[in-house]
Amino acid sequence: MDNVFKKFYKSFYARTSGFIPAKPLNQHMYPGDFFQIKNGEIIVLGNIFRNAIINVEDAIFDNGIKLNPASWNFSEGVSKAYSGRDTGHNPIEGDFEFSKQLLTFDGFGSFFFKSETPESVKFANWSDFQQELIIKMTQVLYSFREVYIVTETAVAENWTLAIAGSDKAELEIATESENFGLVDIFGHSDAKTIQARDIEFYHREDKKKPNFFKAKKLIVQPQKLEVFISQLITDRTGIAPWAATFYEYDFYHDAPFPPPVTANAQASVLDMLQANQLNPNTALQYFSWTNTNLDDVEKLFSNYGN
Repeated sequence: MDNVFKKFYKSFYARTSGFIPAKPLNQHMYPGDFFQIKNGEIIVLGNIFRNAIINVEDAIFDNGIKLNPASWNFSEGVSKAYSGRDTGHNPIEGDFEFSKQLLTFDGFGSFFFKSETPESVKFANWSDFQQELIIKMTQVLYSFREVYIVTETAVAENWTLAIAGSDKAELEIATESENFGLVDIFGHSDAKTIQARDIEFYHREDKKKPNFFKAKKLIVQPQKLEVFISQLITDRTGIAPWAATFYEYDFYHDAPFPPPVTANAQASVLDMLQANQLNPNTALQYFSWTNTNLDDVEKLFSNYGN
């Protein structure tokens, strides 16, 4: 059922201009954390400051950056089947009024996310130490070929998330607060669940936990990748005439054509380097950083390969 979160993660990335929820959602992600994604799981391996990779004095942080609240409140596939004021009776206090809403979800993974007062903490001078990080992470201290660095962490005063497990999912909530009338009560601290049907995930967080982040990922320099792919295509298009003269067996040979080259070529570039060609003096020629994207979000829901 892990894929029930997929719509939410992809929509979250798009709506919040690149933030990604931690996975699992209760995991804390701090600026400077470095991690890998393996079989759909975020594996935090350390922190560049705690592990003394970068001196704390060399980093400047922007704290408490206000984020657009409108971008941090959204839903997909959710309808308000009912919203109104009802009357109840308490034997001790007598009659009372309450606001009630019935939310219906149109399918597996449909969700409702609401938060208040989102803000973030991020590096203000990433460019000052990004090259030092490449050298240390790939050559001097570690030998990473794939790694991510958290550059910005977001929190909210509170947030609430409900995700449907089927197209029959419903969530009925109510509150006795006087000042609501017919407005949305989902996510309010006083709201109580009356009934939940086929709701796969429902959680309200009222602490400012660092559950959302932006990151940079290590990649092969585009120029090196282009040269490698060009050489690879040239080499592969010449394989048929060579094979025809080298092997005694009568293989059938198609006309030469450029072979497909995927993103996995990045790893191949490094694997094909001659011994000691990649070293602390040349690391910056081969590596750079880029922002995470939807391909990285997709990796969080891939349970095979790396």
